[in-house]
Amino acid sequence: MRFAEIFARDIIMKRVKMSEEKDVTEQKKKPKYGKIIEGAGELSLGISIVVAIVLGVLLGLWLKSLTGFAWTLWLGVFFGIGAAVKNVHIAYKKQKKSYDELKNEPRYKYQADKDDDEDDKY
Repeated sequence: MRFAEIFARDIIMKRVKMSEEKDVTEQKKKPKYGKIIEGAGELSLGISIVVAIVLGVLLGLWLKSLTGFAWTLWLGVFFGIGAAVKNVHIAYKKQKKSYDELKNEPRYKYQADKDDDEDDKY
């Protein structure tokens, strides 16, 4: 029975070691298409604008068929445009936040020469 315990413990230790090595190599790997995925996030703004307006028009058409009033179509269109404006505002806030984070990095700060500023002497 002692041999079986040692053998089982050895197998378990090897599996644990292999899984730890696998975790380390997976952490080191970067996604192959990472930049493409980030670019798709930028493209999604245009798509979200179109989708918001189309959904607003569909809502307006549904309201028009439900109520029979033509002005409810325009109500849906304005809801869609409002949703599109909101999507643009959200994207603007995200970009502003990322630019503010970059602003604080030293490699992006502009450092003017002290000798170039002749206007301050007079």
